[in-house]
Amino acid sequence: MLLSTAFSPPVSWFAAAATEDKVYLEACENYQKQSYRNRCRIAAAQGVESLSVPVVHEGGTFKLPITKIKVDYSEPWIHKFHRAVDSAYESSPFLEYYRDELYAILDTRPETLWELNLSVIRFFMAKTGLKVKIVPTKTFTPEDSGIYGEDFREAIHPKRDDLTLRYLQLEKPYFQVFAGKYGFAENLSVMDLLFNMGPESLLYLKKV
Repeated sequence: MLLSTAFSPPVSWFAAAATEDKVYLEACENYQKQSYRNRCRIAAAQGVESLSVPVVHEGGTFKLPITKIKVDYSEPWIHKFHRAVDSAYESSPFLEYYRDELYAILDTRPETLWELNLSVIRFFMAKTGLKVKIVPTKTFTPEDSGIYGEDFREAIHPKRDDLTLRYLQLEKPYFQVFAGKYGFAENLSVMDLLFNMGPESLLYLKKV
């Protein structure tokens, strides 16, 4: 299976990964803006909110390999992230069990977006109990080439209809703090699932 890197990926990303023992992570593409590569979505008191990681815009940023994109720490985005997540999930059952370790990853300030994302992905895999090997790709391949297995790079995108959960027959609600106010918000960041469901997150990600 082939997936794009993502910052705190959506539930669909993890549900797709949960079907395999090994997934390939696209390491040879150029950076793409307005994608999950540097953003995630959470359920906040005012509705669904997007959180993003600013990147350094060097000459030809969008022609640089994804592994070379640097995180911009001149902006106080880590503080804003802490504040937004604490506010959104202060009433969730499991925030206190995971927040400090997640925030500690951000506070190490990895130089590149690739390094940051990989650390965050591995954190959520460990906490959800998802045992999947992550292998960076060695070459870039056209969509649906099949070289790395089933291709989800373009299917999981915030600007398109993501039908991954439907495809996997995993469209189902779980407890969310603000569901009574707004209804269930589907396919948010996996942190929404983990902070609300804790150890039961893996049961949601797998078809049983």
